[in-house]
Amino acid sequence: MNASDWRRPFFVLWSGQAVSLFGSSLVQFALIWWLTQTTGSATVLATASLVGLLPQVLLGPVAGVVVDRASRRVVMIVADSLVAAFTLGLALLFWAGLAQLWHVYVILLARAVAGAFHFPAMQASTGLMVPEAQLARVAGFNQTLQAGMGIVAPPVGALLLSLLPMQGVLAVDVVTAVAGVAPLFFLRIPRPPARPAGAAQPSFTADLAAGLRYVAGWPGLLIILGMAAVINLLLVPAGSLIPILVTRHFGGAAAQLATMESAFSLGMVAGGLVLGVWGGFKRRIVTSLLGLAGLGLGTLVVGLAPADGFWLAVAGSFAMMAMSALTNGPLFAVLQAAVAPEMHGRVFTLIGSLSALMAPLGLLAAGPVADALGVQVWYQLGGLACLVMAGLGLALPVVRDLEARRPAAPAPTPIAAD
Repeated sequence: MNASDWRRPFFVLWSGQAVSLFGSSLVQFALIWWLTQTTGSATVLATASLVGLLPQVLLGPVAGVVVDRASRRVVMIVADSLVAAFTLGLALLFWAGLAQLWHVYVILLARAVAGAFHFPAMQASTGLMVPEAQLARVAGFNQTLQAGMGIVAPPVGALLLSLLPMQGVLAVDVVTAVAGVAPLFFLRIPRPPARPAGAAQPSFTADLAAGLRYVAGWPGLLIILGMAAVINLLLVPAGSLIPILVTRHFGGAAAQLATMESAFSLGMVAGGLVLGVWGGFKRRIVTSLLGLAGLGLGTLVVGLAPADGFWLAVAGSFAMMAMSALTNGPLFAVLQAAVAPEMHGRVFTLIGSLSALMAPLGLLAAGPVADALGVQVWYQLGGLACLVMAGLGLALPVVRDLEARRPAAPAPTPIAAD
């Protein structure tokens, strides 16, 4: 796609997906609130989280192969349409007064399955629609969008629940899903290089094995995957420990907890905006590794703040998430630019599956560690790990020069669009 004409088609796609994401965020809030109000059970909420997490872990490798073999545009259409259909079905059940707990589990599972296919398809499409020099900026705006949804969706969802019955809120998501799907019928989205004429189509398992060999043959990418796993293992649980940190260490209450949560979201918005406007250093991996060092410093500030240093911890929380945007955004841009287009789906789903797997393992370890050694110890461990990994990444040529040390790509073939 020519550099001069990429903006309009991509941002038409991006805007539709942003509207769809907003509707999904509203429904996610509404369903979790319904579960809370209806059952009041922590087990039910934990089960709902597990239902939403397992498809990403289990289906990731399969979804990656599907995305790389099929039309990514069609994958996104099917994924969004299935979510809309299931949501409409649940809305009808609520309207008829027949909705039960297991129905909500089914819709959460369906949304998670669709997301396991939709996310890598969108990431892979972005890598081919956006010029390489603009990928980091787009990634920054994506970070801002996700954080903004975290700020806006809960209060809007709460307002809608006060004005509409549950089926009304679910209907909003159906409408926004249609807004996300509609542009896909009219846009031409680039596809990876076609196979040579007459070449046999490899089996599904052969394509899966090829993706694993591709990652295994790229030492820098293997190290990045390991670093991503450690970050998710240590820092995802940090979010679950915030209430304990606020109440037990700082002696705060609901207002202080809300302040800390807001600092996280606002930090992500700020970091994403900075990246979107600035674009980062020319060597995107350097931006990501320096962002990782900043993430470690912000986490350490939270972990070392004294009991009377609540506002210091708030500043550290803001810095954590601002630096998180500067870590993740350029990294996705690196992968979109450096990974062979026909491997995008498999690489992105591998990252997603590994990250999704590490999060519950970290949650299982974080509770006992925080109870035994104090909640701040977990933040201190996470901050130090980020600093060490950033230093190693900058010191190791296979990581520092990741974009220049990519595996040899297949012979170029004109890219088609569908």
